[in-house]
Amino acid sequence: MSSYETMPYHLETERLILRPWEESDAAEFSALLSERGDGETYTVERGRKGIAGLLAATETTGIALLPIQRRAEGDFIGYCGLVIGRSTLEEPEIAYELFRHAHGRGYATEAARAVLGAAASTGRKRLWSTVASWNTPSLRVLEKLGFERDRVSLEDSPTGGSKEVVWLARSLA
Repeated sequence: MSSYETMPYHLETERLILRPWEESDAAEFSALLSERGDGETYTVERGRKGIAGLLAATETTGIALLPIQRRAEGDFIGYCGLVIGRSTLEEPEIAYELFRHAHGRGYATEAARAVLGAAASTGRKRLWSTVASWNTPSLRVLEKLGFERDRVSLEDSPTGGSKEVVWLARSLA
């Protein structure tokens, strides 16, 4: 286990609740992943397995990707949290993904701001984020949160060819 405090797994903002995963999130989680349009099939069973994997990772790492619910509506609109991703447990990545119908309302920024606070409370000094260079809305969210571009790398794309990935970092000090 790391020398960091465990991240809080229940965060609340003015409009959102970020909480631990439940098996009942599987259908909406798979629907969200299916919305990516990456040609993958995300069944409810695959969603269930994904949630089990996320819960197991949280158990080992003390960091979490959390479902986002709107307070007023009580509906699942996406997830936000910390993952190892392309980085490390010492300097994890912030990650988020929302249903398209929830885009453009500041939910990603609001959820990510809460996760920044949670990350700082663990004693970490820096966070990363890696975003495809075409993803302007995500890059805007990170800019609003004070992330700064560190570098760009090329990665092989699962569909062939390569894609540009922007690496951004933010100090938590």
